[in-house]
Amino acid sequence: MILAAGLSPAWQQIADFAQLHPGQVNRASKVHWCASGKVLNAAIAVHRLGSPCRGLSVAGGPAGHALQTDMQSEGVAMQWIETAASSRVCTTIRETAAGRTTELVENAPALTEQELDTFLDRFAGEAATADVLILSGSLPAGTPSDYYRTLLRRTDRPAVLDIRGRELIEALTCHPRVVKPNREELAATVDIAISDEAGLRQAIRQLQDRGADQVVVTDGAGPVYAASPNEAWRFEPVAPRQVVNPIGCGDCLAAGLAVAIEQGRGLVDAVKLGMGAAAANLENLLPARIDPARAEALTTSVHATRLPW
Repeated sequence: MILAAGLSPAWQQIADFAQLHPGQVNRASKVHWCASGKVLNAAIAVHRLGSPCRGLSVAGGPAGHALQTDMQSEGVAMQWIETAASSRVCTTIRETAAGRTTELVENAPALTEQELDTFLDRFAGEAATADVLILSGSLPAGTPSDYYRTLLRRTDRPAVLDIRGRELIEALTCHPRVVKPNREELAATVDIAISDEAGLRQAIRQLQDRGADQVVVTDGAGPVYAASPNEAWRFEPVAPRQVVNPIGCGDCLAAGLAVAIEQGRGLVDAVKLGMGAAAANLENLLPARIDPARAEALTTSVHATRLPW
C-alpha cells in the first residue's frame, strides 16, 4: 500500500477562455471543478495506476467539504484532518486559441498547532501499514520547516519526496529513497546555477551527500535526469497526442515512482513509469485522472541514455 500525505490540497477551478485579456472583463466558455493539489493528485494517480493507496491530508470549510466529496467519488481512501481554516482554491486558466495555461495559486492557509500535532499522530499510524510513502506539497505558513523531517522520523518506510527548499534540506537527514525537484527548485535548494549537465551533476550530488538516495530532476517538457549513488541517466520525454492541461504532471511522475518502488522495479523502470503517467496526464483536462493503459503505452516509448557518473 502507498500512503500519499501532504498539507496543501486545493479545490481546483479550471476555466476556459478563447483568449485572456488582462485588465478587462473575461467570460469563461467552460468551467470545471475538481480536487487537486500535489498530495491529492499523487493519491489519485497511484489509485489510477492500480496500486492500493491511502491519502492523508487536511480539509476545512466549503472547499474542504468539496474536496472530500470529490475524492470519495474518485474511489481514493482518504483520512482527513478537519481544520478551522477553509481549504484553498486555485485556478487554472486555459487559453484555447493560444494553447496557453496560466495557474493562479492560493497559498495553503496556516494550521493550528493542534491540527499539526493531530496530522503527525495520524501519519504515524497510517505509515505503519504502508509499503511506500509520497510526501508532497509546500508547507502552510507558520509550519516549522523541519515538519517533513519530523514526519519521516516516525517511520522507516521508503519515501518519495516532492518538496523543495528548506523543508527538503531538513528532510534529507532521514535518507529518503527518492527526491523529485524540478530543475529550478533544485537550483534554488542547493544555491547552484545549473546551466549544463556538469552543474546538474554537482547539484544532484549535493542532495545525495546530504542524505538522498536517488534524485529525479524534471524540467517541464525537457529531459528528465535521474541518479542513484552509482549511476545516472537522461530520459527523453514522449510526445502526447495533444497537450490539454499540464497541471499535475509532476505529481503523476511521483506517483509512478512510488508504484514502481512498491513493485520492486529499478530506477530506470521507475522513471519510465513516472514519465508515462505524466505524459498521459498531459492529455487530460482534470489533473491525475489518467488512463492506466495509456500511461503504460507511453512508458514503452521513453528512451533512456546512461551518463558518466
